[in-house]
Amino acid sequence: QPSSREPTIRAHNSTKQAEMFAATALARTAARRAATATPARLGALRAMSSETATFDLTGSFEMYKLDTAPENSIEMSKEELMQHFEMMYTMRRMEITCDNEYKAKNIRGFCHLYDGQEAVATGINAAFDPADDWITSYRCHCIALLRGGTVKEIVGELFGLTCGMSQAKGGSMHFYNKAGHFWGGAGIVGAQVPLGTGLAFANKYNAKPGEPMNVAIACYGDGAANQGQIWESANMASLWKLPMIFCIENNQYGMGTSIDRHSSHSDYYKMGNHIPGIRIDGMNVLAVKKGMEFVREFTSTGNGPMYVEMMTYRYHGHSMSDPGTTYRNREEIAFTRSTRDPLEFVKKTMIDAGFSTAEELKDIEKRIRKEVQKEVMAAKEFPKPSLDSLFTHVYAADVETKGNQEYPDHIRMPDFSKSFWKSA
Repeated sequence: QPSSREPTIRAHNSTKQAEMFAATALARTAARRAATATPARLGALRAMSSETATFDLTGSFEMYKLDTAPENSIEMSKEELMQHFEMMYTMRRMEITCDNEYKAKNIRGFCHLYDGQEAVATGINAAFDPADDWITSYRCHCIALLRGGTVKEIVGELFGLTCGMSQAKGGSMHFYNKAGHFWGGAGIVGAQVPLGTGLAFANKYNAKPGEPMNVAIACYGDGAANQGQIWESANMASLWKLPMIFCIENNQYGMGTSIDRHSSHSDYYKMGNHIPGIRIDGMNVLAVKKGMEFVREFTSTGNGPMYVEMMTYRYHGHSMSDPGTTYRNREEIAFTRSTRDPLEFVKKTMIDAGFSTAEELKDIEKRIRKEVQKEVMAAKEFPKPSLDSLFTHVYAADVETKGNQEYPDHIRMPDFSKSFWKSA
């Protein structure tokens, strides 16, 4: 039951959502436990050495149509946890910087921020092979960072400058990194899922007989979970036993609509019907890593697809045009920050394990803030793309030679007299 400290959810969200937060959101339960844990409770913490410890994950997973489950403990080194913390804090600072730059009108158009959900992407990446394929929604800045991008390239893209990861042609919703097996950044709700299924098909097609396959994951929000194209993709993935992971990042709201108001079935990990599923505490990076190692092993060895539901939360509104407080109250956001924050969980975990001190972590945070700001200032030194460059990469002259392209026959400019004609 909710404690007396828990804020009341606004009436128009109904009591069902309050019950969901109190009873079925594994993330809140696990993070609340971590927020008040002594070293014994925080994982029945058992030191393996001064640099390694084992942490308890009991209560972090719920299974559907599976006879096995992830182990309820994970061994982590100081180095691994520190890497996760530094990456997650870099994500947080980058997204907060994007918020500030948007408000200063240095970033225009759509901008969907990921702060609050950092443990999901970080844990998935920690469990994956670099050659596994990843495609996600338009809330994609942090996944681009994980898959080989830099802060300069990401904010440069948002600024519309030539140092941008997509050369200023994609903006906030369209990041790609072929070398990092990261395929976007899809601007249409749910459209990444059929593409992800195609990536899984390619991985099975190209796999050597008898060897594990690389997997593909398509991440999408709870608001997209009932789309027809997802059902069709799941059907094909199941028929062909593709190494495909359907990952729902359940941040409790589809745009401005709570899950109990937009979905008649809110146990998203059970949505695959006969396809097995798992629900993971998406605010605990250790649980995400362990859970996704289990999922990857299952899907890569010929067992077919799996549904994954990450219980998480976004601090910002759906996008920068959404204040995020008209359909939820500020007390709910503050409560989540104080009890479930994924960064605070990692910090407490490291301190309780004796891997670091609060003072050391503060120094690291200061260093990362400076590094992010330095990257942002470096991005601002680059120019906007030339007008002619906007018309490159429209048509390929052939599909074999990289960079061999041709212009369209005609490009209509706002000033018709400056339009482009191929014959000219």
